[in-house]
Amino acid sequence: MTSHEAGALHAAATPVWLEVPEDVNALLQPLWPATAYKADDGVLQIGGLSVTEIAQQVGTPTYVVDEADFRGRALEFATQFDRAFAPLGGATVHYASKALLSVGIAQWLVEDGLSVDVCSGGELDMVLRAGMDPSKITFHGSNKSAAELTAALEAGVGRIGVDSLPEIELVSRIAQSLGVTAPVMLRLSIGIEAHTHEFIATSHEDQKFGLSVADGDAMKGVAQALAAPGVELLGVHSHIGSQIFDARAFREAIYRLVSVTAQVEQEHQVKLPELGLGGGFGVPYTTGHDPLPVADMADRMAAAVERECRASGIDVPHVTVEPGRAIAGPAGITLYTVGTIKPIALGGGFTRLYVSVDGGMSDNIRTALYGAEYSATLASRRSAAEPRLSRVVGKHCESGDIVVKDEYLPADIAIGDLLAVPVTGAYCHTMASNYNAALRPPIVAVKDGLLNVLLRRETMADLLSRDLYA
Repeated sequence: MTSHEAGALHAAATPVWLEVPEDVNALLQPLWPATAYKADDGVLQIGGLSVTEIAQQVGTPTYVVDEADFRGRALEFATQFDRAFAPLGGATVHYASKALLSVGIAQWLVEDGLSVDVCSGGELDMVLRAGMDPSKITFHGSNKSAAELTAALEAGVGRIGVDSLPEIELVSRIAQSLGVTAPVMLRLSIGIEAHTHEFIATSHEDQKFGLSVADGDAMKGVAQALAAPGVELLGVHSHIGSQIFDARAFREAIYRLVSVTAQVEQEHQVKLPELGLGGGFGVPYTTGHDPLPVADMADRMAAAVERECRASGIDVPHVTVEPGRAIAGPAGITLYTVGTIKPIALGGGFTRLYVSVDGGMSDNIRTALYGAEYSATLASRRSAAEPRLSRVVGKHCESGDIVVKDEYLPADIAIGDLLAVPVTGAYCHTMASNYNAALRPPIVAVKDGLLNVLLRRETMADLLSRDLYA
């Protein structure tokens, strides 16, 4: 229970992890990009630039990505999983591009020698434009069109994640028509429900993804893929959900995937050279989140793979993992300008400060969609005011238009102040909308004091370009 002079009522109104800060100006460092800090005047610095400079150059709201932080996290995953699995069959990290993608970001991956996971024809096109080696691309998706599969096979992608029995037939038919062999991973639904929000838990039985192990579709899919002309079955794959903070769920997934792999080898007398463990590695959005370090997660997953393969009597396949949020999320912040401020009396002498910003659910739908929790800080000055329990809300015509549900902000927060929300690099831009005809913010990368616009701010002309009556 949060301790506060307002007593039990106040404490009950806040999440248990939210504590009254000793210094309302201080950054909770684990939530911010590596280069972020506050100068003596309280102005947030990131990538060698102040947020006031960034706002002057590109306005608000704006997505800001710390390029060094993003690339450092991606390389850390690649390095640690390569180290942990080196004594076994090796491991490859595929960045899950659905978290955050632009052609410029994909070029970072190319320059750093990383692989990528895409799940639409649009994402495939973007990474190919960036110069990605097609053999380093995995193409997932639960309802890929014939046109998308044709484009993937013509490009020569390294893997296609097949999600259903009809898709095996479709892939086979397209591969034969093109005179190529389609490298396939079968995505399985293995009956594990990761401890996360229902909408981002993706491997329990009652959802749309994968071939169910429990009802026999998984082994039907294996037999069908092995017999299909133009199809090469590389292995099985599972993605059990998102925001996973320890290795227990992965250990259970590894046990079930290895069991299927061993069954395939026994029944069909073939070896499957790859094992896809998916992604879902958690990141701290608040002080209530405590994910394992990447090195520890890699070590525990490698130990589980080795143990289960030894117990099943099979060789260790080459492992792939697909972090997205864990790379992009903490590398990004969103910068807003404060507008309307309303103190709302909730009874018992308790008041919540509603702080409106110039964005909202059009640039970050996750709070409204998942009940996601975020933090925020006054970014443009230092304050000597006491902390005040606040709710950061957007400008849209929805009562659920909340950016940060609970946070302590300075009581003197004012119109025109800059507010920064950390850990918005993942799934904010990619899920952004034009609700209320909002214009989507730009994405800017900052590094060594330089600002690089990856995506410009959307304009009204962009929005009207599809309207044939405009």
